Amino acid sequence: MAVSYAYKAKDRSGQIVSGNIEGDNTTAVVTKLRQMGYTVLNVNEKAAGVGGINIQLFKKKVKLKDVAIFSRQFATMINSGLSLTKSLNILAEQTENPTLAEVITGIQKDVEAGQTLSDAIGRHDQVFSSLFINMVKAGETGGVLDDVLVRVAEHHEGEVTLKAKIKSAMTYPVVMFIMSMLILFAMLTFVVPVFVGMFASLGGDLPLPTKVLVALSGFIRGFWYLLIAGVMGLRYAIKTYKKTTQGRMTIDKLKLRLPVFGNLNSKLAIARFTRTFGTLVTSGVPILQALEIVSATSGNEVVSKAIKATRVSIKEGETIAKPLAQSPIFPPMVVQMISVGEETGALDTMLQKIADFYEEEVATMVEGLTALIEPLMIAVMGTIIGGIIISLYLPMFKLITLLQSG
Repeated sequence: MAVSYAYKAKDRSGQIVSGNIEGDNTTAVVTKLRQMGYTVLNVNEKAAGVGGINIQLFKKKVKLKDVAIFSRQFATMINSGLSLTKSLNILAEQTENPTLAEVITGIQKDVEAGQTLSDAIGRHDQVFSSLFINMVKAGETGGVLDDVLVRVAEHHEGEVTLKAKIKSAMTYPVVMFIMSMLILFAMLTFVVPVFVGMFASLGGDLPLPTKVLVALSGFIRGFWYLLIAGVMGLRYAIKTYKKTTQGRMTIDKLKLRLPVFGNLNSKLAIARFTRTFGTLVTSGVPILQALEIVSATSGNEVVSKAIKATRVSIKEGETIAKPLAQSPIFPPMVVQMISVGEETGALDTMLQKIADFYEEEVATMVEGLTALIEPLMIAVMGTIIGGIIISLYLPMFKLITLLQSG
């Protein structure tokens, strides 16, 4: 019985196309697509759903840490002499994440059906990055699959560690900010109204700060749903705009120009570029292919554009360093180290050294920002709450003054 498959492929002009096609199995679909002149990138069986919609509710997400653990365990098993299918079978059974276990089982079946490991993994690009897929392909070609898998694991573990450092450092300021906003909201919606009746009984004209505070409290109590709708609408608008090419470019440019945080984002982008590029080069992935993967996984459109320009220049016979020097994103130190790496044949080593340096810079900068943000937020919230309290008591001070003068 024919089953519907969703596919992604490149046509003869190199353009990526996607669609649906029916076939008895994955192999038959791949064969059919190749006969149509396509270079197959990904084929997935469509899950049954209502009205043809693919429904995958409550499916546990596969995290980067899960992929890193899988990669390291897979490398250990292959190095121990176990076959690919046997290793995949063991990994599917012992993996705690049910979604990843399902994916590994699918990979095992595809390998047993005659597909290469990289092609089988490539079918699950929602779990495995293009970096992972291409490194596995390079490892298969060079016969060093276990070494490549270890490098992938180390790369992902490095990313996980860096993200964990940033998350840990920013947790306290974020929690503090949320608590401060909740306190502010509670004061405006519950505390201020208690004083409104008191102000009405006092009579007379209220001071301007008190008028503003009472008006703000009344607006929040009366139109709180508009505030929620406004925040949700703004969030949706930003997400929709970010999906466009121009939107991504604009937002990513803004990220790099923000005071203080712009410098942090810039260092993070350089660390990610050099770490990923270095890992690919070390694993034997060709330079042009490595740059293509890095541009797609850079996480910033501005950086991606600079890498794409570098790739074009290299095709025309330029070095890697020269086009990078023309981009304001890459500091002279980075360009010079890459240039030295090219000249000495130690590009991979230089890239890893740059990545180590900038990852350490990011970690140090995050710690410094955390130390700065905490007292700054205390001062800001103290000023806001203090301003509210003063505004509430100003009418009473005014009344006391009038009574004393009377």
